[in-house]
Parts: sequence; structure tokens; C-alpha cells
Amino acid sequence: MRKNTRLDETLCVIPPETPLEGFVSLAIPVYRGSTIVFPDAASYRGRATRAPDGYTYGLSGTPTTRTLERQLSAMHNAERAIIVPSGQAAISAAILSVVKNGDLLLVTDNVYPPVKHFTRKVLGDLGIETEFFDPTRLTELEARLRSRRTRLVWIESPGSTTMEICDIPAIARLSKKNGALLGCDNTWATGLLCKPLELGVDIVAEALTKYVGGHSDILLGVIIFRNMDLYQRARLTLGSLGIGVSPDECSLALRGMQTMSLRLRHVGKLSEKFAHRLAQSENFPVLHPCLPGFPNHDIWQRDFNGSSGVFSLQVDGVSSERVNRALDGLQTFAIGASWGGTRSLVAPMIIASDRDVMASSASTTYLRISIGLENIDQLWADLEGLVKTLECQ
Repeated sequence: MRKNTRLDETLCVIPPETPLEGFVSLAIPVYRGSTIVFPDAASYRGRATRAPDGYTYGLSGTPTTRTLERQLSAMHNAERAIIVPSGQAAISAAILSVVKNGDLLLVTDNVYPPVKHFTRKVLGDLGIETEFFDPTRLTELEARLRSRRTRLVWIESPGSTTMEICDIPAIARLSKKNGALLGCDNTWATGLLCKPLELGVDIVAEALTKYVGGHSDILLGVIIFRNMDLYQRARLTLGSLGIGVSPDECSLALRGMQTMSLRLRHVGKLSEKFAHRLAQSENFPVLHPCLPGFPNHDIWQRDFNGSSGVFSLQVDGVSSERVNRALDGLQTFAIGASWGGTRSLVAPMIIASDRDVMASSASTTYLRISIGLENIDQLWADLEGLVKTLECQ
């Protein structure tokens, strides 16, 4: 018999060491932990020297969360990345880390609506002013940048719901010329279809909830940085707010990453095919940058490596009752928010109250369409039936 030197109560807490030699798995382990232990007192006293990539406390990351950060950072050819609890958290934390009382923030008018709520309420209460601009009118943006010193310009391309494409390199040049940083929400494209840092952006935010997770069961976001200074400021902001993520969520995101390129290629091709088919009707404008007549289509071709699965249908002159009837007739698509999962979705949206400088009628309904992985013919039958019901007088 082998003599055990630990008494039973201690053995319940401290198990014998298990060697890992010879165990090499393709799966990335899930490392959970709040406390990080140190080999000796001197190491603990000097734990601050482990930054930025060492481990000191679970809130700052585990090997599981760091693996996801490195994978996304590498995809964007970035200096560093930080995982946060949601896409909205990524945008909010990115902005908070660089603006202060008295600063001016310029935001595209077609940004994800909760970002506007954040800028008006949270940033407004902190003495940070926000102005919104039309991203398709660069002369107006240039005039604003010249008239008053701006700390940060924030864009989303394609724009939320209405899908406008920004000329990112041009906006980057204007921002840099006037001493402003440039941030970009790149959720629609992911790093597979667009790499904003290579186009002149300083900070990128993405909702990993969408295509990275890919199965509608996690909430995560990421902030991606051009340089270490921006990264360290954001890390300090997040640490001061006590914001961290679960390694279990990150594990699901890592699994989703393994199939993301295949999923995104498939849904992107279908979204383009369906957009071209729907555009033949001419009764309801199709908002998809792949269409030759869509504004800034040439810029999309230049800066993007294809489409994702999200686009919109603009429905004018149709009662809400008929829109509801058309949506209720869907057999394969589900009705719901978010997108990027395996299930195809449609979300009816009225955005007039979300726009400040870009015109939108309260009588216009936008149907945001997210293509999933169901049978192609059944998906098209649903969309065809949807349009026919909308067209009925």
C-alpha cells in the first residue's frame, strides 16, 4: 500500500497531483477559477509584474478566455483583444476607456440603437457630449471635425437595419487629420469579412453573441485594439468596473469559431441570392450592400470579403396588421431579435425614433432578415410567401 500523508479532511480539499504528460487533446480546456495561487510569498508580492499577460486573479482572465482573446486578436492582426459580457458592453467600454468630461463624441446616426441610449444618458451625465452624423456625407463630418476638437468618432458598417456602408479609410483619414480616434462596430462582417484595423480604425468592437457563438446561446463581446496604450486603458477601465466573463461562455465561443468560416460563407451566399431575387419585385426596397445599385456598393466590394447573412426589406405603405399577418405566416423563419445563429430570423423594426439626422418615416417597417442553416428551398418559400402577403391589397 502507498502511504497517504494527507488526512482525510485535507484530502477532500487538496487532491493528489495528476500528471498531464501524454494527454494532448484537440479540445480547448475550460479553466474556471477566481483565486490564482503562487509558488511562494515573493511571487505573490510581485504579482503586479505579471501584467499584461500573466495571471493574478480570475477576473482578469483564465487560459480559456485568453485563448479566445488571442484567436480574435490574430484574426484582426491586432495588438490585443479583451473579451467582455456582450456586444453592447464592448462598445460602451471601448468608448468609456477613451473619453472624459468635456470631450465630444461623434457617432453615426445609423448605429445600434442602445448605443444612442448609452451616449445620451450615461455619457451625458458624465459631461461627455455626443453628436450624430450621416456617414454617407463626409463633407459634413469633416466640417464637424474642423469646428470642434473631437476625441472619438464611432461608426458601424454596414449600419444597423438600413445597411449603409461607410467609407472607412476616408473616415479614418479625416479622424486622424483632426486628432480623433476612430472606433468601429464590425459585428456584421466579423474579422473574416472585414478587418477595420487595416483600414485605419483604432478600436474594433464585435458582438460574439452573433456569428462567433453561432448557436443563439451565449452573450459575449470583444474589444480589439490597434496598440498597447488603448488596450491598457480599456483593461484598467474594465478592471475598475469589475467586468469579467465566464470561461464556460468563452468555451462555447471557441467551439463556435471552429465552424464560423463555413457557416458565414454559406449564409452569406444565400443572403446575396435571396437579396437579388427579392429585388426583382421592386415593391419593397432590398437593403443589402451586395446589390449593384445599393449606395457605396463599390466601397463594400473594395473593403469587404463577401456578405454575412443579414439584410433588410423596407416596407412602405403597408398596415401593421398586414405586416403581422405576413410574419405570422412564416413556417421556417422565426420572429425574434439578435441574429447569427443556426435558425433563420425576421425582426420587424420601426426606426424613426432612433434616427436624429437621417430621415426615416414612422410608417415604414423594416424587416431585418437573418439567414440560418435550414433548407434553402423552404427558406425561399417563406420569403416568397412573406412578400406575396405584403403585396395583397
